[in-house]
Amino acid sequence: MSTLSMPPHAEDNPKVKAVFDDIRQTRQTDFINNMWLYLAFDPDLLESTWREVKAVMASPSALDPLTKEMIYIAVSVANACSYCVHSHTAAAKHKGMSDAQYADLLRVIALAGKTNQLATAMQLPVDPVFNKN
Repeated sequence: MSTLSMPPHAEDNPKVKAVFDDIRQTRQTDFINNMWLYLAFDPDLLESTWREVKAVMASPSALDPLTKEMIYIAVSVANACSYCVHSHTAAAKHKGMSDAQYADLLRVIALAGKTNQLATAMQLPVDPVFNKN
């Protein structure tokens, strides 16, 4: 259950409408998901969060869009964010993630979790060679 109610008539606020219109245009869909619908309770937070998401996830960069989505899934799993796991898995599939790629991603996530926990439990010193730039 959400900690707040979705604001009614959020698009009556010009700032919210502008953000939602930009989301629609950027994603080429009329669908506005709950993340944005609920964030509309604070138009400034909505605007700044969308600006950051758009800059990182929707702008060309050294990482292709599918890789970005797969990284987002892994971080969402690590942070136990069910909402983000679902939304970014759907986005990754939309961007072409195959079942084989998803299986590989799950194996990497599971392995990283295990080895991270082992290294943390043993409080391993970092190898000096890993500290070089």
